[in-house]
Amino acid sequence: MVRAADRVIDDLASGTLAATVGSRWQLISDRVMGGISAGTLRRETVAGRQALRMRGEVSLENNGGFVQMALDLAPDGAPVDASAWTGLELDVLGNDEDYGVHLRTDAVARPWQSYRQGFHADRGWRTVRLPFAGFVAHRIEVPLDVRRLRRLGLVAIGRAFTADLAVGGVRFFGDTAGTAPTPAG
Repeated sequence: MVRAADRVIDDLASGTLAATVGSRWQLISDRVMGGISAGTLRRETVAGRQALRMRGEVSLENNGGFVQMALDLAPDGAPVDASAWTGLELDVLGNDEDYGVHLRTDAVARPWQSYRQGFHADRGWRTVRLPFAGFVAHRIEVPLDVRRLRRLGLVAIGRAFTADLAVGGVRFFGDTAGTAPTPAG
């Protein structure tokens, strides 16, 4: 396990789908389970700012209903200890729609399980803070353990709509008491 010593998850400086933490963003849709939702994921300039942009059509046909941009928090998929932080901070711009952040830990065994919190993406850039205490378990009985975070997903889900979400930065936020955690073994 690795401690999240740096608050930056992705500052979008790479110009590719590679994140600051060393792993790569991926686009995942309900097609993995027979749905027909489709999307794209690109780095581009959005309203004057470098961003990761997910666009797509969410369809409920064939029991589907999502597109997401997902990121492992460590390059090897290992759990990350984020207990020094209070939550996640996202710089977002969208199409005036609601989206979700889904967290996965190493206790999550099924693809439909996660810890979820929603946010609204306005048509202008804004910073959204999502405290870990606000994430709700979805189809899993185990409480969220922020010492075991593995994956983060930004998701358009649950209704038929056009998704257009740009992310200009992803960070942890909160007080680390002035000390940088060290890697744990």
